[in-house]
Amino acid sequence: MTPSTSPDLQNNPQALLDRSVTLGSQMTLVEQLVHWAEHRIQEQVFRPGMRMPSVRQLATDRGVSRSTVVEAYERLVVRGHLQARRGSGFFVREPTASPAKRARTATVRTQTIDMGWLIRNMQSGIPADMSPGFGYLPPALCGGDLIKAGLRSVAATSGMQLSHAALAQGYAPLREQITRKLAEIEIAATPAQVLTTSGATQAIDLIVRKYLRPGDSVIVGNPAWSAQLGTLSMMGINLISLPYTQQGPDVQALADLAATCKPKMLILNTVLHNPTSTVLSSAAAYQILRIAEAHDMIIVEDDIYADFLPAGVPAARLASLDQLKRVIYLGSFSKMLVPNIRVGFLATTADIAESLGNQKLLTSLATPEINERIVYRALTEGSYRKHCQRVQSALDELREPVFKRMESLGMKAFCRPQAGYQGWFDAGVDTIQLAALALEAGYLLAPGALFSPMQTPSTWLRMNIATSQNPEMLIWLDKTLVKLRQRGSDC
Repeated sequence: MTPSTSPDLQNNPQALLDRSVTLGSQMTLVEQLVHWAEHRIQEQVFRPGMRMPSVRQLATDRGVSRSTVVEAYERLVVRGHLQARRGSGFFVREPTASPAKRARTATVRTQTIDMGWLIRNMQSGIPADMSPGFGYLPPALCGGDLIKAGLRSVAATSGMQLSHAALAQGYAPLREQITRKLAEIEIAATPAQVLTTSGATQAIDLIVRKYLRPGDSVIVGNPAWSAQLGTLSMMGINLISLPYTQQGPDVQALADLAATCKPKMLILNTVLHNPTSTVLSSAAAYQILRIAEAHDMIIVEDDIYADFLPAGVPAARLASLDQLKRVIYLGSFSKMLVPNIRVGFLATTADIAESLGNQKLLTSLATPEINERIVYRALTEGSYRKHCQRVQSALDELREPVFKRMESLGMKAFCRPQAGYQGWFDAGVDTIQLAALALEAGYLLAPGALFSPMQTPSTWLRMNIATSQNPEMLIWLDKTLVKLRQRGSDC
């Protein structure tokens, strides 16, 4: 049992999520109102020069007292966001930056929903219970207590030296522990074959910089995680879309694309794929390896959701079949522990790990060793396995009710996942438009265009089953979907 979680909470997933809502709502009413206004000013819902809602109107709309609104407005004035005009009300203050800087900022902000949009907004402080598009566990389910225990253990270590430079390849005991985790899924590796990274995102960046040049072709999933797509796009890589079926990547399509497009690399999220939550089968894994060998493709296997898959659920890893000859395997602890401890890893041959380690040394020196030590203690002293089992059980109880609720709103599920916290739904409307309206209402959604290599318009939506419980959000979503569908039928 974790130090701050009672047995009742551990055994009741809804109670855990109720606690998450409380944690996300611990701000005072004034603080909540200030956060709400600041976010809308940042997203230019409230634009410079615009008159803010009157004190009376906002108090009525938000269900708070007028004094609460006045205090919030006064704080926004002090912070430089608003200007008070006697007899006229409160107005959004013009930026103090130079005209050239304002022009550049305006240009960026007009592109409000792009590959970086979701990541920026996941970090913007919108509470988890208002963020169905959130990419992590809510506070009550993540491993914050394990991290705290690990931090205390590291701090109490006698004679610990942190003044020396960290190793580029990573904290040696953690790499040894990672090899033990890999052995559990039948991937044989030594610590020399493991390189720690600042999450899987840095691992992708290192691999891409080593192997690819602008104009090279890479096969990626369609849909696929937007951060990976963004990294590749910024480097001028030619992205080739691999469609997904309810059983995972379309293997026949892969064979055709490999033959016609001559890609250098294939990047696949094999277990609990983001966003469909499909799991790679053994038959498909064998075929994928044969295709990669026939066309001399490097495979990057992204397995950052591995710990969300309960024991006994069948899943194939390309790296376990290939034993790290052609496959570079990625993992991360940020999803199951906490998102702001950026500790991930890659496993490959020893010579490639050394080469990527040198590249990491030149670009970022090393990942912070204190973070790696904390994660190591969490893995070895903090009942990490039991934490994973608690999370898996909580998600298992939440999954079907959430899927039924989404289907009652007219959203069609791509498939019924066996595990994990993500669902992929066809909302029947342009989800970019839906996400923009949601942000204006204070909610974060993850529209399907962000998971498309070409960012093409989409009716699909990724939903986090652990952060889709808010009754007010569900009411808003229902009403908004009805409006958008009605508007579409009238056209």
